[in-house]
Amino acid sequence: MNKVYVFFADGFEEIEGLTVVDMLRRVHVETVMVSMNDTKTVNGAHGIVIQAEGVFGDYNYEDGVMVVLPGGMPGTNHLMAHEGLKKLLFTYNENKKYLAAICAAPSVLGMNGLLEGRHATCYPGFEEKLLGATAMPDAVVMDGNIITSRGMGTAISFGAALVSVLVSEETAEDLLKAIQY
Repeated sequence: MNKVYVFFADGFEEIEGLTVVDMLRRVHVETVMVSMNDTKTVNGAHGIVIQAEGVFGDYNYEDGVMVVLPGGMPGTNHLMAHEGLKKLLFTYNENKKYLAAICAAPSVLGMNGLLEGRHATCYPGFEEKLLGATAMPDAVVMDGNIITSRGMGTAISFGAALVSVLVSEETAEDLLKAIQY
């Protein structure tokens, strides 16, 4: 069974994080919402408060196949500053597990050297933080085990890309038809 961990830090972009969770759960991919705070409560960038299933220290993450980093500010800065998350990103990358990030969050991968020699995309203006990567203008870029996306307006395309690699392209297409994308 595929298991995905989505990391929510105060100031996350609500559409980017919650769209991914919604789409993955619609196709029965086990998706865990993880708070980067000391409590399960996380405040979105636009005043939407969510309740995660657990906090970062509650999980060992060995059973996951993908981690997802929503963008938003200052959420992305909180993700960047979290040492435990940095270690987890390196471990997942070494084990060829998926790293997915949208909007400003691909900068977390770039600033930690995880995009070296890769193609990636991000929110316009963050390209210089994709260290070592070739920045692309595409809505979603998949390069090996790394999937990046531009931002709020590409959240559904990003979610569909995750479904395509975790389940199948056919399932992703069916999901897009079902939600009338």
